[in-house]
Order: sequence, then structure tokens, then C-alpha cells
Amino acid sequence: MTAPHPAGATASPRAQPQRTARSWHRRVRHSLGMRLVALFVVFALALAIIFVGGMQRALSGGWRDVVRPLVADYVDRLAAELGTPPDLPRARAMVRDLPLSIRIDGPVVQWDSHPQGSQTDKRHHDWHRDDGATQGAGWWLLRRTTADGHRIVFGLGDSGWSGQPRAIGWATLALLLLMTALAYAYVRHLLRPLHDIGQGAQRFGDGNFDAPIVVRRRDELGDLAGQVNAMAASLHHMLDAKRALLLAISHELRSPLTRARLNAELVDGTGANHTPREALLRDLAQMGDLIADLLESERLANGHAALQLEAIDLNALVAEVLAGNFSGQPVQTQFAALAPMPLDRVRIKLLLRNLIDNALRHNGGASPPISVTTRREGKAVRLSVRDFGPGVAAEHLAQLAEPFYRADAARQRATGGVGLGLHLCRLVARAHGGELHIANASPGLVVELALAA
Repeated sequence: MTAPHPAGATASPRAQPQRTARSWHRRVRHSLGMRLVALFVVFALALAIIFVGGMQRALSGGWRDVVRPLVADYVDRLAAELGTPPDLPRARAMVRDLPLSIRIDGPVVQWDSHPQGSQTDKRHHDWHRDDGATQGAGWWLLRRTTADGHRIVFGLGDSGWSGQPRAIGWATLALLLLMTALAYAYVRHLLRPLHDIGQGAQRFGDGNFDAPIVVRRRDELGDLAGQVNAMAASLHHMLDAKRALLLAISHELRSPLTRARLNAELVDGTGANHTPREALLRDLAQMGDLIADLLESERLANGHAALQLEAIDLNALVAEVLAGNFSGQPVQTQFAALAPMPLDRVRIKLLLRNLIDNALRHNGGASPPISVTTRREGKAVRLSVRDFGPGVAAEHLAQLAEPFYRADAARQRATGGVGLGLHLCRLVARAHGGELHIANASPGLVVELALAA
């Protein structure tokens, strides 16, 4: 069994081409345009092979049935005209007047119209080589033996024709590559709306409805882009209506809640009425916190625009929150040296209070106490808050930061309230361009804030 590469190890030179090949394979499988161009090339090659094969069969049949007797008769006439023994002046005249090469081997005459002295002559001389490399069907048509034992071999001369097939082949390949490039460019042009639709869908998924998809053409893909824009506009309208309703309800609840709290404060707290009064005040305070959290979550829906940024030392802010809100609580801290960062003091303090309060609530008096640490990883700053309690079931981790979601369906205040704390923390993190990560730490739960330094 092959051992895994250690972290930071350099990959072997052989592995790099393999990864490159796999990457190209994935790109080809993922790209609809590249697959369409490949289909076009395969289709063109198949047509070319079928056409060339059919033409070869047709021409080969014509050669056997028509051209071969004519060539054989013509070669017989040329050999008869040379005479016995072959007449060299006539042979030279034939080579001069006709696109032929002639070689004569015999007891009296030894002559070659295209000797092997030059590369051009050698190329033409290969047409009538005497070995088996060039002998094939019909070779006997170009060779004759006279009565006195001279062998005459006829071939193609200096006509320039022999170089044409190669030039035609290169020209055909160049045209095929050009057509492939043009087809790829046209397919990319046709499928460009798909790229725009994909980017637009990603923007809409991130909550950015200000930039609709550009409709470039009036075809099916253009209609699809318009339909996606209409769907996004409808979703945006529904989300705005939901937020407006939530804000209106929250604002409307604040006034009667404030009056109820004032009336509760005026109730006599002595005697038998003391316990109901304290319970009423506690419930009213919880309702006030809930409304404040709802309003804050809607403000943070605008992301970075809702922040009031200033250069802040994160370590000093953590210490300030611990001293002001959790004095006397068992909390371990470990801070790394950090430079001041652009942060919203109010929102980061809200995040810290929620994370630390959540960790203290779920630590359950376990030992050791909860820990708050900061560290630097490359260009990122990470703040971690960890408890050592029972943790959370794996199936609940992904939903812990969703609004009003709690692993405890009973929603007891002592075990986590209504489930807005971690949701607010995630909104604060994303408004600062960071992210909130939640994971089991075995034992306990660790919540990590990652910010770009």
C-alpha cells in the first residue's frame, strides 16, 4: 500500500502530467462547447473517411476495368518504340518530351534517365526500384523485357506531380484545423449566454439582485436568461416583502413591550407578588432581546454597507468583552500578536458575546473551562471559541447557524434560546468578508471566525 505524501511534499515529475491529463479530461467533460466541437471534428473525419474510402474503391474498380488495359498497351508501345536492343537517343527523347523516367538494364545497354545523384532524382528513381518494397498490384504494367534480355522499367519523371499529394495533404489538414477553430469560436459564441446565466444565478444565490443577467440574443438561450431574470425579480420582491413585514412587526412590538415592562416595574415586588413580577420582567427582557436580534439581523442583510469600520485590536476587544460581560466566568485565553484590523466594534462585540455565552451555556461546568484563542494563518486571522461539553450531533452541524434552528427542539432558554445567536454571528462574519465555521472538537464544540487580515 502506497504511503501518502507528507504535507508540503513536492509531487513527482511523473505525477504532474497525470494531473494535467485528468484536469483536461474533467474540463472536456464539463464543457458543453468543447464536446460539441469534438463531435463536429469526429463527424467531419467520419465523413472524410467514408468519402475517401468510397472514392478509392470507385477509382480502383475503374483502374482494374478501364485504365489498366490502356496503361499496359501504352507501355507495350513505348517498349516497342525503343526497339531491340533499346535505342538510347529515342529513350532520351521520350524522357525529354514525356513525364517519364526510364531505366534500362541489359547485356548491351545500361542507362538510367534519373540517376541517384540528386535528392530530386532519387525521389523519382524510387518509383521504379527493383526490390519488393515498391512492387505491388499492377507493377508488371511498368516493366518490360526485350527479346535480347534487356529489362526496361518505366516510371514518373520530373513533372512535379509527385509532390502534390503531400502539399494537398498539408493544405487539407490546415483547412480542417481552421474549420475546427472557427467551429469552436462559433460554439463559444452560441453558448456564451449559458456562462452569463451561470454567473447571474450565482449572484442571485448570494443575494445580489442589482445586476440582472445580460440578454445578448433573442433565441432560446436569450429567452431563458429573461425568464431567470424575471424569476430573480420575483424572488427579490418576495424577500423584500418578508423583510419589510418582519421589520414592521418588530417595530410595532417594541412600543407595547416597553409599556408592559414599565407597568411590570410598577407592580409591588414584595410578598407573594415578588416571584411573578421577576418572572414577568425576565420574559419581557427575553422578548426585547429577541426583537433586537431580529432588527439587527435585518440590518446586517445589507452586508458590508451596514458596518461602521475602524482600526481595532481584536485581542483587546476580546479582553474588553470578557471583562465587561463575563467577569468571574472561567475562561482560558491564548492570544497571538495581531495588528489592528478594520472592524465594526459594536457588531464584533455582539459576535463575541454570543459565541462566549453559547460556549459557557453548553460547557455545563465541564473541566477544563471554555477557551478563546486568536491566531494568524498566512493572510487570515482566526478567532476560536471552544467549549468542552457534549458537543452536537453531526447531522445538526450544518444547520446550527440557520435562523431559529436549534438541535434542542424544546427551545429552552437555558440551552440556547430561540436560535438566533449563531445566525447573527454568521451575518456579522460575512458582513466583514469572513466566514464562521462550526465543528465538533471531541469533546465539545468549536466555533471559528475567519477574517482576512
